[in-house]
Amino acid sequence: MTTMYTPEHEWINIEDHEAAVVGITLHAQDALGDVVFVDLPEVGRTYAKGEVAGVVESVKAAADLYMPVTGEVVEVNETLRADPSLANSDPMGNGWFFKVHVTKMEEFEQLMDTPGYDALLKTL
Repeated sequence: MTTMYTPEHEWINIEDHEAAVVGITLHAQDALGDVVFVDLPEVGRTYAKGEVAGVVESVKAAADLYMPVTGEVVEVNETLRADPSLANSDPMGNGWFFKVHVTKMEEFEQLMDTPGYDALLKTL
């Protein structure tokens, strides 16, 4: 499993050749505070890289969730919709947002790896 990151603090894991899992990073959930609502993308819809695919609302603010790569949403985390606090308690695990079938693999390879993302966090 390979995890990559966006400058907007989303993570994406390629688990298999069928779909990649997308969520928000520890930094993002920490900056947002207690998540109280998530607006997840529509299953079956294709999004371009960088397009707004959802919204995360917390007690502090609302933030857009950006599509890290071009692809079709194949599943959303209904458990997260029912319990948005999972984005805080387990953002890199059970708090995932959606799964996407990546159609432009070169976009995935252009994202930051863990050392690159850690370097970005040091500049914030």
